[in-house]
Amino acid sequence: MEVKLYVGNLAFSTTEDAIRSLFAQAGSVTEAALIKDRDTGVSRGFAFVTMSSQEEAQEAIKKFNGYTLDNRELRVNTARPKEESGRGGYGGNRDRDQRGSRRY
Repeated sequence: MEVKLYVGNLAFSTTEDAIRSLFAQAGSVTEAALIKDRDTGVSRGFAFVTMSSQEEAQEAIKKFNGYTLDNRELRVNTARPKEESGRGGYGGNRDRDQRGSRRY
């Protein structure tokens, strides 16, 4: 079963290829996705790496959590599902005007 890992504290200069090559040392990497700002295209300093098995994922965590890459100490752990913020995008609380006063 594939396991997705969160890789944080990346240098902004770190590339997706560098991440893929590093994690390949722990096993088979099925996907490596460096997260970038949608407006600027600049790295946001974290990535998700999918390993092909639980054993390989645990090996990657053991090897690379605290590992120094591009002068940054990596944070590696099992990725958690994105939490719902409860905010539905634009709009916010529709019972209040822009100043926060109740509308009647």
